[in-house]
Amino acid sequence: MTARTDERLERAFDKRTATALGKLGLRTVGDLLGHYPRRYADPGALEDIAALQVGEHVTILARVEQATVRPMRNRKGALMEVVVTDGSSRLSLTFFGKHRGSLYSHEKRLVPGATGLFTGTVGLYRGTRQLTHPDFTLMGEEADLDSDEALLEHATKPIPIYPAAAGIPSWKIQGALRVVLDTLTDDDVPDPVPDGVREAQRLPGRAAALRSLHRPATLEEAYRARHRMRFEEAFVLQVALAQRRARTAAEDATARPPLPAGTPGLLAEFDASLPFTLTDGQRAVGAEIAAELADPRPMHRLLQGEVGSGKTVVALRAMLQVVDAGGQAALLAPTEVLAAQHARTLRSLLGPLAEGGTLFGSERSGASTRVALLTGSLGAKARKEALLQAASGEAGIVVGTHALLSEQVQFADLGLVVVDEQHRFGVEQRDALRAKGRVSPHLLVMTATPIPRTVAMTVFGDLETSSLTEVPAGRAGITTVAVPAGNVRWTDRTWARVREEVDAGRRAYVVCARIHPDEDAAGPRRTAGADFDDVPEFLDLGDAADPGSGAERTPLRAVLEVVEELRGRPELAGVEVGVLHGQMPPDQKDAAMARFASGEAPVLVSTTVVEVGVDVPEATAMVIFDADRFGISQLHQLRGRVGRGTDPGLCLLVSDAEPGTPAFARLEAMTRTTDGFELANLDLELRSEGDVLGAAQSGRASSLRLLRVVKDAGLIEEARTAANDVVRASPDLAEFPELAAAIRAQLDEDQEEFLERT
Repeated sequence: MTARTDERLERAFDKRTATALGKLGLRTVGDLLGHYPRRYADPGALEDIAALQVGEHVTILARVEQATVRPMRNRKGALMEVVVTDGSSRLSLTFFGKHRGSLYSHEKRLVPGATGLFTGTVGLYRGTRQLTHPDFTLMGEEADLDSDEALLEHATKPIPIYPAAAGIPSWKIQGALRVVLDTLTDDDVPDPVPDGVREAQRLPGRAAALRSLHRPATLEEAYRARHRMRFEEAFVLQVALAQRRARTAAEDATARPPLPAGTPGLLAEFDASLPFTLTDGQRAVGAEIAAELADPRPMHRLLQGEVGSGKTVVALRAMLQVVDAGGQAALLAPTEVLAAQHARTLRSLLGPLAEGGTLFGSERSGASTRVALLTGSLGAKARKEALLQAASGEAGIVVGTHALLSEQVQFADLGLVVVDEQHRFGVEQRDALRAKGRVSPHLLVMTATPIPRTVAMTVFGDLETSSLTEVPAGRAGITTVAVPAGNVRWTDRTWARVREEVDAGRRAYVVCARIHPDEDAAGPRRTAGADFDDVPEFLDLGDAADPGSGAERTPLRAVLEVVEELRGRPELAGVEVGVLHGQMPPDQKDAAMARFASGEAPVLVSTTVVEVGVDVPEATAMVIFDADRFGISQLHQLRGRVGRGTDPGLCLLVSDAEPGTPAFARLEAMTRTTDGFELANLDLELRSEGDVLGAAQSGRASSLRLLRVVKDAGLIEEARTAANDVVRASPDLAEFPELAAAIRAQLDEDQEEFLERT
């Protein structure tokens, strides 16, 4: 940015205005220029009051004749009634407030004799035409609107409406921008989009686009400017991601090619021993990964898959290829429950191939390897043994939690890092594990949350993406039903259905959002010793999505109270009900899961610690309390824990969500489809762009203000292509200093960290 856009607002305006703008996070001229209108008020047709028709959107030029404020008669609040005239006819303006003080600014401005433009939709109240809460601009409040002629000219243009705050309404922001734009030159506004890209996309320059955004002559001009700024946001982000991809491609890695056909090895023997046929998707993705592992440049690939699509088998085949090539693989899981589950699953899949033996070169005795488990709760003897197996190379596959990141953990030759549920790990954690390789190990990150294509191009744009959309044959379907929490008849039937599943030899999960009943009713709190996986990622999305609807919400159900309730219900008499949550010691967690899997305790009341990875084929039923407080992605993950065997699954979503709310729409979508990719797109539509892109960082505004990851898919693809061309031409952006500066300015440290987490 140049000195002009870096100029502090204290120098451009009086202290009061600068302080008020600072409440919106606007501290420099550049910040102010980047505070875009959230919408434009169409001024409508400038009409005589006598000609106004009910239902029309109009703008009138009129003078205030009288204004009164009084309490409302039948409910709390205040009412302001204003009568305006155009010299021959009169019209009422009505404003409502919570109390008289909330109407003070209008009362102060709309005094008899004030002249202005009033914009709104004509309504009818007791036979009298009126405008309710019209937008208005008064003569003399702004330097260039000091005459009827200036007001009339202003009335023919769209009126930008800005995100505002107390003490700095939209019209004051508009006035501040007018002051800045009147003195701004093209040289004051560096353009991060190179000339060639701008010409190919037929985009205006940045300064012209900003003028059109803030002072458009027509709505079409404003929309063209918005398109230009959306492209810029997508382009700057894609250039940053393209640079990361280029840096990764320049790193050295050890090639881990598959063994020649016919050569005995772990992968060949594993494939021959599989009791099922790989899906077409598993074979195709496996071939992509195998080719990248054979390259002397580190693989950086995201493997996303539908719940139950077989990501673990794909990852295991990649690990075995690396082990065959003389290396080791590490699998990083976010929780001890999931790490232990992965270790059991890998050993079960490998069968006799996991018996042990030495790995490297001619010293290997038979086609076998060892799967070691390393977690923070291991005893001293078991930990020492696992550390020795990793350091010596005896363990070709090491599964663990954050304990893998310890300085004590060493590998003989780390060739592949697999990160499960990658969004749970920060960049420092991921890189700490990758740094244990002699050169950069290959990286495979997995997520069971399907990611829409446009999000993959933005949030995960520095990774190549593979998707598994098929579910292996033999899996039964899942039926999902929304259960009204306050309906006793439905509640009784819920537990009767759970008992039917138990009597048939199956298992049932009961999921609660918090552990203790005495926690804050708004959501779980992180008590001492709590595992982070006990706090649902989108727990409060329901509140965020339904503003004002959660003032008197029923307290969230808690594991420890629900366990006692179920143990006393007649429907579950004689059924052992287990409990699992993140504050339990690891041995108790393992024991709880073992009793559940064996059927000794066929009903398990749990937090979301069971959200990912937990695999009990006999589990067919799941009851989720307060389901409206979870996001779609998390509900889909939880639901994926049932129906994993040959018996059909049942998921019961218990909530008090009201029809017509976004929370109810989420639950309705869950009952309608089990397609994770369809649900992911719907989740994207129901959430804000900031939620998707991780824009709200440490209370700071996002640099991505206009880009819409759902609607702008084509634009993002075009920006990605252009970004790749620019980075190929100048990897360090030395030829494009304005672009390099924009990346530094827009992708602040917090957002950089978020992007790196991918």
